[in-house]
Amino acid sequence: MAGYNKYDLRLESLVIEGVTHWDAGVADLTDDEKKIVAQEIHRHPELASKISYERAHTGFARIVTVTEEDIARLYEQNIAVE
Repeated sequence: MAGYNKYDLRLESLVIEGVTHWDAGVADLTDDEKKIVAQEIHRHPELASKISYERAHTGFARIVTVTEEDIARLYEQNIAVE
């Protein structure tokens, strides 16, 4: 498999763990805000601009670095749903 540095629906079925990193632009979020954003970005990984997958023994770990743009996309999606 080539390149684990973009969203891949096929790999998503094998994800066993989600890891969240924070871009410098969103480092000032509170812990509660980070918890909510992390839950939502892993619920909708296709919205993440910085995503990669690392092999594990039984599947893959999804690693997302949350950016300001990701938060904006999550917000836009939630507004559209309501």
